[in-house]
Amino acid sequence: MTDLPRPMPGQKKLGLVIDLDLCVGCHGCATACKEWNSGGHMGPLPDFNAYRDDAWGVWFNRIHSFEEGDGAGARTVHFPKSCLHCEDAACVTVCPTGASYKRVEDGIVLVNEELCIGCKLCSWACPYGAREFDSDEGVMKKCTLCIDRIYNQNLAPHERQPACVMVCPTKARFFGDLGDPNSPVSEMVTARGGADLMPELGYRPVNKYLPPRRNRNAPVPDITTASAAGAAAEPTGLLRWVDRLLSR
Repeated sequence: MTDLPRPMPGQKKLGLVIDLDLCVGCHGCATACKEWNSGGHMGPLPDFNAYRDDAWGVWFNRIHSFEEGDGAGARTVHFPKSCLHCEDAACVTVCPTGASYKRVEDGIVLVNEELCIGCKLCSWACPYGAREFDSDEGVMKKCTLCIDRIYNQNLAPHERQPACVMVCPTKARFFGDLGDPNSPVSEMVTARGGADLMPELGYRPVNKYLPPRRNRNAPVPDITTASAAGAAAEPTGLLRWVDRLLSR
């Protein structure tokens, strides 16, 4: 089985913060992810029976939509889901060949396709359903945080972000170092009460979700001045409901 890197003080933890109050379920992030990664680090991402009712394929980012509440207070909430790059990633420790691994330098979880034997143990171990099996190549694939974009020196600095972040029309997706309590994404999580997905499982996802605001007219916190003290809050309301649904 594969070991996780030893935690180090001040370790970089690259990840996403997703604002469920702003996501409109347009699937732009999923489409951009598919387009970029089809020719990127984990490409190709095949589709099967693309023009039939039983179409399926490899998608690193999927959007689930839920109805919450009743009557005048009811609303639709869109919930994007991809690999969460967990600190205690079960998909890594269960891998018999070392194909699934977590990088020491930035915490990104990747798959080495040359070592993958397609046993699917990682997909069984992942409670979030974030692994995608490529039956054409017989290997497992997953979100890489667009590793071939974020470190690409040929791109302008502002373009060195995951494709899903770059295209989001409502700016509901953010990318940064969640290991730095003073980074904009960490301060945003603290200010908005960002939460882990299914924290009771103990895998400690790096990606965080910001819950929908009950009052949409409430002022947006200034992430440049928000306090970074304290840990991510336990999920409440919608996030707790989504946790229960995905735990079934």
